[in-house]
Amino acid sequence: MSDRGKMRLGAYFNPTGHHVASWRHPRAQKDAHVNIKHYVEIARTAERAKFDMIFLADSAATRRADIEALSRSIQFIANFEPITLLSAISMATEKIGLIATASTSYNEPYTIARKFASLDRISGGRAGWNVVTSGSAAEALNFSRTAAYPHAERYKRAHEFVEVVTGLWDSWEDDAFIRDQESGVYFDRDKMHVLDHAGQYFNVRGPLNVPRPPQGWPVIVQAGSSDEGIGLAAQFAEAIFSPHLTIEAAKPYYDKLKGQMAKNGRDPDHCKVLPGLSVIVAETEEAARKDYDFIQSLIHPIVGREILSTMLGEMDLTKLPLDEPLPEVLPPTNGSKGHYDSIIEMARKENLTIRQLGQRVAGARGKNVFVGNPRQVADYMEEWFVKGACDGFNVMPPYIPGALDDFCNLVVPELQKRGLFRTEYEGDTLRENLGLPRPECRYAKAPSAVSSSAAE
Repeated sequence: MSDRGKMRLGAYFNPTGHHVASWRHPRAQKDAHVNIKHYVEIARTAERAKFDMIFLADSAATRRADIEALSRSIQFIANFEPITLLSAISMATEKIGLIATASTSYNEPYTIARKFASLDRISGGRAGWNVVTSGSAAEALNFSRTAAYPHAERYKRAHEFVEVVTGLWDSWEDDAFIRDQESGVYFDRDKMHVLDHAGQYFNVRGPLNVPRPPQGWPVIVQAGSSDEGIGLAAQFAEAIFSPHLTIEAAKPYYDKLKGQMAKNGRDPDHCKVLPGLSVIVAETEEAARKDYDFIQSLIHPIVGREILSTMLGEMDLTKLPLDEPLPEVLPPTNGSKGHYDSIIEMARKENLTIRQLGQRVAGARGKNVFVGNPRQVADYMEEWFVKGACDGFNVMPPYIPGALDDFCNLVVPELQKRGLFRTEYEGDTLRENLGLPRPECRYAKAPSAVSSSAAE
C-alpha cells in the first residue's frame, strides 16, 4: 500500500460510454441519453463500488459537424441537462458525490449559485460544480454571440464568476434560520448578508434565495491545464480532471498546481488531481484486447476526423488527405490547450496520419486508454498514484453499463486488496469522502468572538 493513503475515483458518465462508438457496442444501453432508469442503475453500481463521485460533462449545443459524422454520433447531440438529471439520481443514491458541469461563459452567477445550492440541499451535501469555460462556436451561436470569448477573456470572466458564486453561497450563515414558532421569528436578520458585488463582468446584489448549502460550498471541480486554467484551479478548485496521457507529462503538472496552491495559502492536499482513464478490462489480457479491437473497428473514418477536428479547437481538416500526417504548421487553438498539446505530441512522435490519429483520439477523445487484466490495470493505476502524478482517477468506461460493471467487479476489488481504495465511505457528504474541509461562512464570527460576546 502507498503511504499516500487512498485513491479517489470518479465515474465519468457519457450516456452510452466514453468511446465515440459506444452506442454500437452490444453491452451498451443504446437509448441511454433519454433513459433515466439507466442512469439510476449505473449510479447505484458506482456507489456499490464506493466511487467518490459520478461526473456529467455537458455542452450547451448540439455539436457542429459534418452531417454524416454527426448522424453516426451520440456525444453532445441530445441528452439530459445534468443538474436536473443529478437531482433525480440523488433520490436513488445515498453516499456518492454528484458532479455537474456548468459553463461560466453562458450562465449568470446567481442562477448557478442557486441551482447548485439546491442540488446540495436535495442530495444531503453531495453536490459538486465542474467549472468550465466554453470555447465552442456552436455554443456561442445559441447565446446571441457570433463567436466564443477569446481564451484569456474566458478565464478572467471565470475568476470573477466563481468569486460571485461562492460569495452568494455565504449569503446566509449556517444557523440563520431559527424558525421559532413561539416568537414568530423565522430567521435571524443579522445572519443574512447582501453581497453587493460590482466587478468587470458582473453586478450582483444578493442575497441568494436558497439557504447555505450543507457542505458550505458544493465542491468546486475543474478541468484545464493551460496557465490560465492552473491559475483558476490553484485559487478555487478542489478536484481537477486532468488530460495527461503519461506519468512524465502528469507529474510536472501535478507539482506545478500543488505549488501554486501553496503560494495562494491553500493546503495542496485540498485539491485532488484525477486524470481521465478509459479502461477495458477482462479476466485475461487477450479477452480485453479483443474487446478493444472490436470497439475500435466500429469508428467510422469521417467520425474520427470530425472528433479530431473538434479536439484541435474546431480546426478544419476536411481539405487535408486522410492518409497523410498533419501539416507542420498549424493555427493556434481556441479550445483546450491540454488536449491540443497532447494530440500534437502524439501525432509527431508516432508519425500518425490524420486517419490513424482520428481513430486513436476519437475512441476516448484524447483521454488515456488502458487495456488489460485486473492486475495489469491496478498495477498501472498504482504506479501513477505512488509516483505522485495523481490523487486518483476519473474513470471513463468506454461503454456503459458493460465496461463500468467490469471495472467495478474486477479492478475495484484488486485496488481494495492492495489497500489503495476504500471498502466503505468515510462520511455522508462529498467533502467528507474526499477529505476536504468545509468552508466557513465569511461572515460568521470566530468562536472566540462569539464566546466573548456571550460572556458580556
